[in-house]
Amino acid sequence: MEVVLNYFENIPSLHRSLILISGITFFWLLEGALPLFNFKYKKWRHALPNFFFTLTTIIINFALAFVLLKSSDWVLENKFGIINWLPEIPLWLYVVIGLLLLDFIGAYLAHYVEHKVKPLWMIHLVHHTDHEVDTTTANRHHPLESLIRFTFTLIGVFIVGTPIGIVMLYQSLSLVATQFSHANIRLPKKVDDALSWVIVSPDMHKVHHHYRLPYTDSNYGNIFSIWDHIFGTFMKLDREAIVYGVDTFPDRSENGSVTGLLKQPFHKYRKPTTMQSDG
Repeated sequence: MEVVLNYFENIPSLHRSLILISGITFFWLLEGALPLFNFKYKKWRHALPNFFFTLTTIIINFALAFVLLKSSDWVLENKFGIINWLPEIPLWLYVVIGLLLLDFIGAYLAHYVEHKVKPLWMIHLVHHTDHEVDTTTANRHHPLESLIRFTFTLIGVFIVGTPIGIVMLYQSLSLVATQFSHANIRLPKKVDDALSWVIVSPDMHKVHHHYRLPYTDSNYGNIFSIWDHIFGTFMKLDREAIVYGVDTFPDRSENGSVTGLLKQPFHKYRKPTTMQSDG
């Protein structure tokens, strides 16, 4: 574990880029072999706006990386934060607790708040208005959302007390986990169900991308699914019944346009609709 932490403390930007590109490439190919839905789309055309927002996310995170580094160094030097206040524990447990808590504050909590606060929902909407969810959807976030997610991660660093090695490890795992959970792949149902007790599985996350409430407001997890199980936000829906998008923003042309998506957070708020049952 010490070797792993040392690697991620000094992980080169090239290696981080390779993790991103390798993940997208792997799941892109897997989608062709084991598709969940046979989308009638031009895959490259669909991917272009998603790649644009992936690039803006990278730029923002890269520009602010020094803030994470300085914050992580500070909490470690000052023995500040939850994991630094614990009695002496094995290194592997120290890392696992750090990852779990960072996932809770930096991802689950951030995601939950984005769904509950109207202006933040309008920003997060860009991620949900993809009508063909696949692995490229993973980083389809408006630049404003990238700033929001970064802020929650930074808060997590201070509260949890995570050193930069754990932060970089978490971000790398998060990247691959979201590419996996968004990938348009069909796993055996029993395998997917079993995975969903520990990590966010593809079927589990696809429920979150269903176009209507209450399913949209469920399954907020990023890497670990335990937070949804603990806080009662875990929901199931037969994968054949899932319809992607947001019912109050059905315009496919706008939802597939970079310009339209950049403007989307500034639309008048439209309340999502609910339904008694689905599928």
